[in-house]
Amino acid sequence: MVYAISILALVLIFTIATKVPINMGILAFAGAFLVGGWVSGIPIDDIVDAFPGDIFLIVAGITLLFAIAKANGTINIIVESALRLVHGRRWALVWMMFLLSGALMALGSPMAAGMLAPIAMRLAGKKKINPLLMGMAINHGALGCAFSPITIYGAFVNGLIKSAGYEANPLLLFIVPFALNTLFLAVLFAIYGRDLIHELPEDRDEITGAGAAAPTRPHPSPGSGTASATAVLPDVDVIGRTPFNRERVATLIGILLLAVGSVAFNVDVGVSSICISTVLLLMAPKKMPRIEDKVAWPAVVLVCGMLTYMTVLKQNGTLDFLGDAATHLGSPLAAALILLYAAAIISAVGSSIGTLGIALPLAAPMLAAGELCALGFIIALAFASTVVDVSPFATNGSIVVAEADVEDRQRFQRSVLAYCGLVVLLAPLVAWALIVVPTSL
Repeated sequence: MVYAISILALVLIFTIATKVPINMGILAFAGAFLVGGWVSGIPIDDIVDAFPGDIFLIVAGITLLFAIAKANGTINIIVESALRLVHGRRWALVWMMFLLSGALMALGSPMAAGMLAPIAMRLAGKKKINPLLMGMAINHGALGCAFSPITIYGAFVNGLIKSAGYEANPLLLFIVPFALNTLFLAVLFAIYGRDLIHELPEDRDEITGAGAAAPTRPHPSPGSGTASATAVLPDVDVIGRTPFNRERVATLIGILLLAVGSVAFNVDVGVSSICISTVLLLMAPKKMPRIEDKVAWPAVVLVCGMLTYMTVLKQNGTLDFLGDAATHLGSPLAAALILLYAAAIISAVGSSIGTLGIALPLAAPMLAAGELCALGFIIALAFASTVVDVSPFATNGSIVVAEADVEDRQRFQRSVLAYCGLVVLLAPLVAWALIVVPTSL
């Protein structure tokens, strides 16, 4: 009975959060206390101790640091410098937007694609670049770098891997999804971008100039009931020259130190980002009032709530029960493919982190049997759950649709939806064939 209630509560948490604008993390916290304390008899103190303080510091610290970088103009410097490198070449603009979106995501911005969408989609219209190609370039760039060790996704998945008792490999978790997203964009470029290699007469004009930044414009995410704001970026015709000052230089140095320290020296990302953010705030305390309001608190609550609930399921034996049930499904490879498709389909219309929060713990007992490579399957699941965020129902996809410079927006939305359908159909199979099968044989 305990197992049935625990699983039912998990399904309800995901279903309610998908249908109504309530943070899944809040529901998960409530579920942890009700299922853990009332149904399972776990002491409340043990449930409170399950709160992932290290993950809290990582998500809060990284989003605070990136909020400071946006507020003091550092992000504008990065965007402006990158766009000048391509000198207006159409094919290079597509790949530069891909790399730039990936770089911003890898540095910790969960809204990298949304930040670039206003300028990228207008550049597509001006330079006669297929809007689907440009929109998917920034989406695949961001999603390809979603599992950097200092992103919300990376911290969440690595935390789940460690809590399940497996050895994490942050480098592989980052490289493999990036490579597969690059593959998807390369195929799309081969279909829609071959003509971009032949330059138009005006393509040699460098996109430079001086001008004011365009105002932030919020775009609601379908079905979410909330609005997600795009960053302040210059208009398409004039990429301004944001000057360097001591705050911006310090921010760039701080981000570089954080990245190098976490990868090369295994420095705690959460502690480092909080300390770097504090130094930057002390340098200009009056220029960024209430910057803490810009922290991605909904993501913090979501990640910490789901991890707490999963700890309760581990303590009350539900995960072991599910693992035993998984062994009766027959071939572990077949079960893995089914779970990959389930995760992709659910994530395309729901929360990627929420889907990962459900799928990874459910798969952990099956992986414990040893017939599948745990790390390979987890990486495949991470990729399949996030690449489908190209969907027009996801935040990234919806902003691309909203910012597209097209005459028929509904038609464009249908094309994005059709592409998402192909991704849902192909991504789990590609991940299974290229990652799960080779690592498990």
